[in-house]
Amino acid sequence: MSSKARAKENKEMDALTAQFSAVTGASSKDARRYLTKYRRLDQALDAYYNDPHAGKPVASTSKLNALFDKYKDDDGDDITVDGTIKLCEDLAVNPEDVVLLAVAYELKSPAMGQWQRKGWTDGWKQLGVDTIDGFKTTLATLRQQLATDTGYFRNVYNYTFEFSRPPGQRSLGLDMAQGFWALLIPHGLAGGALSHIAAVPAGQDEDGDEIMDGTAERSAAAGAGDEEGWGEKHTQWWFEFLESSGVKGVSKDVWQMFLEFVRTIDANFEKYDVEGSWPSTIDDFVEYAKERIARGE
Repeated sequence: MSSKARAKENKEMDALTAQFSAVTGASSKDARRYLTKYRRLDQALDAYYNDPHAGKPVASTSKLNALFDKYKDDDGDDITVDGTIKLCEDLAVNPEDVVLLAVAYELKSPAMGQWQRKGWTDGWKQLGVDTIDGFKTTLATLRQQLATDTGYFRNVYNYTFEFSRPPGQRSLGLDMAQGFWALLIPHGLAGGALSHIAAVPAGQDEDGDEIMDGTAERSAAAGAGDEEGWGEKHTQWWFEFLESSGVKGVSKDVWQMFLEFVRTIDANFEKYDVEGSWPSTIDDFVEYAKERIARGE
């Protein structure tokens, strides 16, 4: 290739690199790597957006291990309560902040206030950060995602039951369940992750298929219109109902179905499907709520 042709090619590559970076925000190095491999801008962009690791810096395993060692117990292999408190201090976050439930999900925490080395390194590497400052930035991102992304909210919500349940027990204590609901439900309502959708059969989408990844939300959201749904007072009613009914623990079934109930029930509880496959606890709560509404509460 002549020097003139090579100069022309380099100029074209520079122009494409600039366009790629402008569209994606990727570095020039990453942009050139995709363009060199795929040659065409449209194909390079498609490949970039389909790459789950694209644009994420590679986190250092050694740095993450060093941070883990800083917080882990002196006589143990895990980070436990004392280390978690110190970590929260360094992150300038309250140990009871809802965002830590998202972190527990990302790092596969085995129990409250406990972190294992593999989950720690794999989780933070997947998130692309290896410093305390990077953790702080990621927490802000996770907080926003938890508030606005229905699918992500459900993942964190369901994981919360699993990692907080005492070993060997099938249910979650009522006080603990209420504590987590008090964190999660207002956060999802405020951000839109729990925005109201038209009622569909419990656990199914409009075609009768089991809900997996937000199918019902997508298919039924348009049907909700201006119908008012679950509000802050209803969460308080739920707590008062559980306490008055003598419930000691919350089963996995009630925990998971309650999330769909919150999303689909109308504010006056008029569209509740009594023939649906809801847990009896939720059936009883609907009657309780209707009585309160009838009293004008």
